[in-house]
Amino acid sequence: MTDPLFLLHPESDDAPVNTDSLREGWNITLPKSIRRHAIQAMRLHDGDTLQLSDGHGLRIHTTLVDAEQGQAQVSAFSKEEPPVTRLALIQALAKTGHDEQAIDMATQIGVDTVIPWQADRSIAKWKRGRSDRKWSQTIDAATEQSRRAWRPQLDDCISSKQLVAVCRRAMVFGDIVIVLHQDATANWEQIEQSVAHMEQRCIEDGRTRTVNVVVGPEGGISEQEARQFADAGAMCTLLGHNILRASTAGPVALSLLSRAMGRYA
Repeated sequence: MTDPLFLLHPESDDAPVNTDSLREGWNITLPKSIRRHAIQAMRLHDGDTLQLSDGHGLRIHTTLVDAEQGQAQVSAFSKEEPPVTRLALIQALAKTGHDEQAIDMATQIGVDTVIPWQADRSIAKWKRGRSDRKWSQTIDAATEQSRRAWRPQLDDCISSKQLVAVCRRAMVFGDIVIVLHQDATANWEQIEQSVAHMEQRCIEDGRTRTVNVVVGPEGGISEQEARQFADAGAMCTLLGHNILRASTAGPVALSLLSRAMGRYA
């Protein structure tokens, strides 16, 4: 079984979290939050192994040498490179936690960036300081659950007007914006062909590019929004014949993209 992974937070945790300050055989004192989760909740004991990560590619393999004092010894560490072709989920705010369910699954699947979107039909409202804390906690938990060394980046909440600007920037920089819409005419095969072409460009010039998946709220994306996004360069597509919930549409699309991009190989 894969060793459990815990996220370190460099801005608050007093522990070395970069390769310049790490050595095999060194002991790390686990932060209180990790100690509470690993030792008190998961009942890890001396001799048990666990991983630590800063969420920016650093993966530290350790062994508990003094669980009571929260001491873990470094056995190995590595730095993982981020993907050249990135996946982003632009998730509309949705009620009853459907948006948080979406970002939880998206993180486990492997999304690289999460962008909250206050859509025209969003009933839920973004509350700075509260909503971003809840979304961050959801992303942290899913990152640890999936044993990821790269934590998805959580961007600021955007409006539909700002999303139009995202579509226009994508056209300039060679990114792709995919809008999931029930009345769209583009099929998924066309989407995968465009993504494959973008990946080839990334290989040729080494530039990082992003595939953005836009998911609407429970009431769906309005006709005006869909038209504005398409006019700005987005690709509107139908994801199968069934209408999916706001919590599942994004993860399904990200799963299909991950397979097409070879992330599941």
